[in-house]
Amino acid sequence: MKAVLQRVRRASVTVDGQCISEIGQGLLVLLGVADGDTERDADILAAKIANLRIFSDSDDKMNLSLLTVGGEMLVVSQFTLCANCVKGRRPDFFGAAKPDEANRLYLYFCERIKNEGVTSVKTGEFGADMQVELLNDGPVTILLDSGELKK
Repeated sequence: MKAVLQRVRRASVTVDGQCISEIGQGLLVLLGVADGDTERDADILAAKIANLRIFSDSDDKMNLSLLTVGGEMLVVSQFTLCANCVKGRRPDFFGAAKPDEANRLYLYFCERIKNEGVTSVKTGEFGADMQVELLNDGPVTILLDSGELKK
């Protein structure tokens, strides 16, 4: 499971011209579910993300977690994070989980984030053509891979 975290001042998701989710200060999480991912991958990422100290303290040092600052989270499913670009010029997505399994683990991840103590968790619309708008704060953008975190 792969995640791109972006610390944001605000973020929103629009589908068919309608804003379906929006947050203020917090994290936009783009989540890619790979073939073979399990609940354990979601558990590992949820715990890491909720507690990752990437928000600034009063000394402007990244010392505070999303939980500490009471930030919100917007989670958007993004199978393109599982792209394989090794051969040719067109990525393949054979490494992405099948849609039913990807959606199940996406929803499971969102529940795990809530269980970690994040009180405001919003989502995109799984499988939809979404427009994601954000104001990146910092900018701070971090890549996480549950496979690497398991080691």
